[in-house]
Amino acid sequence: MQGEEEELSVSIAHIVQKLKGTALHCQLEKEARGSLFSPDIKLETLKEDIKDFFKASGWEKKLQNAVYRELSVLPAPCHPAAPVEHIKEPLAYMRRAQVSWEKRVLKSLNSMCTELNIPLARKRPADEQKEWLNKWNEMGTDEPDLSLFRPVYAPKDFLEVLINLHNPNYDRGEQPSFRTHLGLIQVPLKTSDIPELREFFSELNLNTGQLGVDDSTPVPPELFENEHFQLGKKVLAEHDSAAAQQYVRQGCPTALRADLWALILNISDQPEVLLCFSRDTSVLEHFAYNSASPPKSYIRGKLGLEEFAVIYPPNGVIPFHGFSMYVAPLCFLYNEPAKLYQVFREMYVRYFFRLHSISSHISGIMSLCLLFETLLQTHLPQLFYHLREIGAQPLRISFKWMVRGFSGYLATDQLLLLWDRILGYNSLEILAVLAAAVFAFRAVNLMEVTSLAAAEAVLADISTLKVMPLLQIFLFAVVT
Repeated sequence: MQGEEEELSVSIAHIVQKLKGTALHCQLEKEARGSLFSPDIKLETLKEDIKDFFKASGWEKKLQNAVYRELSVLPAPCHPAAPVEHIKEPLAYMRRAQVSWEKRVLKSLNSMCTELNIPLARKRPADEQKEWLNKWNEMGTDEPDLSLFRPVYAPKDFLEVLINLHNPNYDRGEQPSFRTHLGLIQVPLKTSDIPELREFFSELNLNTGQLGVDDSTPVPPELFENEHFQLGKKVLAEHDSAAAQQYVRQGCPTALRADLWALILNISDQPEVLLCFSRDTSVLEHFAYNSASPPKSYIRGKLGLEEFAVIYPPNGVIPFHGFSMYVAPLCFLYNEPAKLYQVFREMYVRYFFRLHSISSHISGIMSLCLLFETLLQTHLPQLFYHLREIGAQPLRISFKWMVRGFSGYLATDQLLLLWDRILGYNSLEILAVLAAAVFAFRAVNLMEVTSLAAAEAVLADISTLKVMPLLQIFLFAVVT
């Protein structure tokens, strides 16, 4: 009990510190001072009267949503005296692997810049700054020739790093549960089994209405869809992030999705200067709980001198081939560039960064790969062994789906239904479950292939698949 109280105190202190100095904090202070002039505020009951004022004026709900947002991205509880690197990633060999990968990526980036004679970090001359200001409203339409630039790395390069990662202190014989794992991932992390997944994704069960299933049946749609839509409008009217997150576990109606996602992510309606993602330094905050560290560049001639180091790109994120697929689906939801950008940035710092960072987090790409392989080997052993024997390890096919959150592979309406559940459950585990479900759906065809190329051909196009029936059947109908 005492330990839980300590963890709670640490969490509260962390959230208070995060909210101090924010726009919301300043607004709350301003409103509190203004309320003192209200005749309803009495000195003898000052504290309670101000609480009542915040509740009646809607500010209490905004504060609740801000706290809920911080809880959603809060690192796992850690001893107050623990080093910063332990908070970012508790396993030392994972930290070393991430550092090694970052050096490799940065070396690739520097090599390309040297080859093209383009400096990474420099201040634009005055005349160039003036030219950019004159073209500010045309940015994106008058782009330079980018044909010489190549992606710094592709998902397959990252997969090879994950495959070759081992725990140097681990003996396979010590853990019988992992001794028989025959997949590509050789790191013994704790992943969920089917009973645990069924419990976690309980609202996806066959007896609960789902958008993506019940709105596509011959049954009159008002039996579920209309009722769910009316409930969604009520949730929006309440302005409650937690309630919205619970609601979208059954899917978002198309007309409400943009507003519900913004509410879950606690995106404000305030105007914001739209920054290019690569130059948005507020993204750097997520490195407090990301196993990765932002890359540094040094002023020419000052290599290794920290006082001459600058983070580059300014947001600390080096994109890979296909990175734009994290934002592409959001273009179907938001007309306003500022709102679209804010939603994308929040989706990135909550979820997407975990898909290209080496960590032991349960939603990290390493855990997702292991979960996928474990599900397939445990519940579709014949298929798993067949593909392995012909040199078509399933992860070599499914990795590209998971690392992009299935964006670019599913039809847009199906992808948005999938991302509804990522937001609703605040977890990326569903990506691994869906990947296994796709293999289960195509199992008959896959059992007939005799090569990796043939297996890839069977799974080359998954754009016609329906996400929710696949997930429900895999979790609750077929697997025992």
